[in-house]
Amino acid sequence: MNEKLQKQYIMRKIRISVITVLSAFFLVQILSAQKVLPSEAQIKWAESEIGVLIHFDMPVFEPSYDFRKDWNYHPDLSIFNPKELDTDQWIRSAKAAGATYVVLVAKHCSGFSLWPTKAHEYSVKNVPWKNGKGDIVGDFIASCKKYGVKPGIYASTTANGYLKVDNPGKVVSGNQEEQKKYNEIVKMQLTELWSQYGDLFEVWFDGGVLPVEKGGFDVLALLKKHQPDAIAFQGPFGYENNIRWVGNEEGVAPYPCWSRADSTTSASGVIEIKGLNGNPEGLFWCPGESDFPLRLNSSFQGGWFWHKDQDNKMRSLDELLDKYCKSVGRNTNMLLGVVIDDRGLVPDADVKRMTEFGELISGSFGKSLANTEGKGNEINLKLPATRELSYVVIMEDIAKGENIREYKLSGLIDGKWKVLATGSCIGHKRIEKINKEKCSAVKLEVIKSAGVPVIKSMACY
Repeated sequence: MNEKLQKQYIMRKIRISVITVLSAFFLVQILSAQKVLPSEAQIKWAESEIGVLIHFDMPVFEPSYDFRKDWNYHPDLSIFNPKELDTDQWIRSAKAAGATYVVLVAKHCSGFSLWPTKAHEYSVKNVPWKNGKGDIVGDFIASCKKYGVKPGIYASTTANGYLKVDNPGKVVSGNQEEQKKYNEIVKMQLTELWSQYGDLFEVWFDGGVLPVEKGGFDVLALLKKHQPDAIAFQGPFGYENNIRWVGNEEGVAPYPCWSRADSTTSASGVIEIKGLNGNPEGLFWCPGESDFPLRLNSSFQGGWFWHKDQDNKMRSLDELLDKYCKSVGRNTNMLLGVVIDDRGLVPDADVKRMTEFGELISGSFGKSLANTEGKGNEINLKLPATRELSYVVIMEDIAKGENIREYKLSGLIDGKWKVLATGSCIGHKRIEKINKEKCSAVKLEVIKSAGVPVIKSMACY
């Protein structure tokens, strides 16, 4: 090749390289600029707002049991005999609290399974209750259908005392053959739960899932095959209906708490990679769910499991209302942890508090003084008369995205506008608590936005 041709060849290679780099750059810009929107399942989930998470496992019958203390010890199956078990009562209690969906912990860390699994013998098929012929998961699903509540299932893949497995889903021996056997058991159990009981509203992965590259099996493919429309709490990376943890078991979402995030979850499904607040410019729609137990975190097993003589360790109504405002009112769903006692029932004290809470929410937010909707940077709402306000509830139409970035809420008091609140994230719902100001009108002004603000509802209470 002569010198001239050689120079032409080099210049051509440089041009191709530059074009390739620029093409990649512009592709990233295009992808970043695309509207990030929720799936249909994520919209329905956000509209559901309040859920209940039910725990029922061996520690209810043997409180001293700790699967990590002795990997070779497992509570005897003969102790599991909840003679009054009634899943209808569970779901009625959840509905009384205002829940629209309920997630049952089908298998917690002991490894004991609440359905007659074919994967191993440590399940309801070998207990005195119903002479081993019962299926709590099946009863639960039937009760949800009976009362019009959407069912969900929690099945921990990351810890299993019976099979000697600990977080993040690895056998404690480290033996590769044992790990393969455990993976097959997990696959079989999830297949049973996801294929035998109909469509599920939500599936719960406590602590995420062990990814394939770290020794797990392909949970994503199995989920897409059997429950493609279910919401997945801390689900496998790449699933479009994922939701994330808010970082605590106190039922308090951080503020702001954007539905968009830089990643759906980490590779192991734990939390979004860059912080608990999410990112209004994030490339994934992955909203938060705020879980907390009805009983205080200082009670038995963090408040998630029943223990006798702890009926007094119940959250007050004021605390529950505050958590509602800091979960649902901060653009997340509220998931209330409920215990089942050794009779197989939600305890009477818990039913009472749940009913009181449901009545409080209904009384506080059931009927508005006035409401409106609209598009644009300013929304005005005139009240029928001057009224003392406790709350203003603002909702974006999230089907069109989270567009509002900064806003100001004002009230018309004695003919003059007074700032009542300022904020950033609205999303599905933002509850602004008002210090009992007497207003004749309220006004929402959008200071910054990433598109046309679409207010689905603004209501005064």
